[in-house]
Amino acid sequence: MAPHGEKSDAAEDAMVSGAEKRPVSSVLIVIAMQTEALPVVNKFNLTEVPDSGFPKGVPWVRYHGFYKDLEINLVWPGKDESLGVDCVGTAPASLVTYASIQVLQPDLIINAGTAGGFKGKGACVGDIYLASDVAYHDRRIPIPVFDLYGVGLRLAYTTPSLQKELELKVGKLSTGNSLDMSPQDEASIVANDATVKDMEGAAVAYVADLLKVPAIFVKAVTDIVDGEKPTTEEFMQNLVAVTAALEQAVTKVIDFINGKCLSEL
Repeated sequence: MAPHGEKSDAAEDAMVSGAEKRPVSSVLIVIAMQTEALPVVNKFNLTEVPDSGFPKGVPWVRYHGFYKDLEINLVWPGKDESLGVDCVGTAPASLVTYASIQVLQPDLIINAGTAGGFKGKGACVGDIYLASDVAYHDRRIPIPVFDLYGVGLRLAYTTPSLQKELELKVGKLSTGNSLDMSPQDEASIVANDATVKDMEGAAVAYVADLLKVPAIFVKAVTDIVDGEKPTTEEFMQNLVAVTAALEQAVTKVIDFINGKCLSEL
């Protein structure tokens, strides 16, 4: 992963040296919502870790376990202590990703979750996408160079064999802190050429790139943003079914990763 959609030579060399040539042994799954996380937790028989290694007082939750040859940690930002809702959005996602990398030192990050899709780009409810790159659509800074920083384009780690084997759709992911879509957001999403939109991906991508940990993004479509149904209604209607599909996709991804080097993905 690299800023502004270009892989630097230094980052590329660092990725190739050693890490890409040994089997992946530790995977960190970052998920935003409890509803999305629990099916994956149950599938891999992960256990909540009381002493998570995170700072005292934060609501972040960590689950841990082993599956085949892999050590798996799944983290989600937990519930807002005042309101009791999932801590969604870019700030909690970036914080929990940063802390998790520091504590757990994973070989690979999987940011899994639900997303809105665009029928104009071929998305349907229940589709599973592997993001090719990730950018923001709500950081508009109309000053030269700052505008590129605001978009914050980063490439996901390239996994051609995984995509081919699992027959996953590939599309660009755009991230913002609102579930709905304002006209300004829509224009930015179009400029990003995005097929799916979420509320965390670009934040995870930023931290992963900053700390040089390869990251992939698996997104399941819950609602059609440019469709006829209201986003909130369609999201809630499809959430349970789509999170089940997400779990199945994450399981297939983990099974594919097991025993392979990063360079084989």
